[in-house]
Amino acid sequence: MHYVIGDIHNNNKKFEEMLKKIHFSQEDHLYLLGDLFDRNSWEPDPIGVYFNMLKLENRCTVVRGNHDTWLAQYIMDYFDFPEKERKRLEPYPYNSFELIMQRFTQVDMLNLARQIMEWPLQICIEVGGVKYLLAHAWTSMPDRVMVDEYYLMGRYFSGDEAYEMFLADGREGYISICGHKNIMGNGMIWKNKRKNVYMCDCGCGFGNGRLGCLCLETKEETYV
Repeated sequence: MHYVIGDIHNNNKKFEEMLKKIHFSQEDHLYLLGDLFDRNSWEPDPIGVYFNMLKLENRCTVVRGNHDTWLAQYIMDYFDFPEKERKRLEPYPYNSFELIMQRFTQVDMLNLARQIMEWPLQICIEVGGVKYLLAHAWTSMPDRVMVDEYYLMGRYFSGDEAYEMFLADGREGYISICGHKNIMGNGMIWKNKRKNVYMCDCGCGFGNGRLGCLCLETKEETYV
C-alpha cells in the first residue's frame, strides 16, 4: 500500500503510533508531506521523527515543508557565522533548533540541513493507474515549475483567490495531496467535491490536533 501522512511537527509519539496502526510493512511506501519539525510544546522530539524517517530508508519519500526549510536555513546561517558572533543572530522562533543542538554535533546538524534542502518540493507519482501530485502547501502542473514559496506557502504566497480556486478545482488529470493547513480546523483530512484535492494537515503540531494518514489505494483515513 501507499500511504500519505501530513504535518508531523515534532510529534514522534504520534508518528510511531500511526506506523503501528496502519501496520506499515516492508512492502508499503510512505510519503511525508513536509513540516516534520517545529511546534509541539508538550513532548517535542524532532530527532525521534528524523531517526524514524531514516529507518524507513527507501520506503519513505519526503517533500519539503516551510518549517523544514526554515530550520535548515537557520542551521546553515548559524554555523556560517563565526562562533563569537552567533549571539547576534535572532533566536530560532520554534523549538526544533535548540532541541537538536542538545544532541547533534555541528557536522550532524549541517548534514541534516543539507538533507532537508535536497527534499523535493513536489513529486508526481502513479498508483493504481491514478496520477497524484504531492506537495506541502499546493501543487502545480508537472510541466510548470514554480518558485519555492509557491509549494511551501500556498495562499500566503499567491493570494486567497488563487488558493480557493486550487482547492475547488485542483489540477486537471491529477489528484493533489497537500498539508500545511488544517482547512476545517477539526483534525480531519479535507477533500473537495471533485475529490481531486486532499489536505492532510490535521493539526498535529497543536495540543488538540491529530495526525492523519491517507491510503492512496483505498482512500481510507486513519487518525491518531
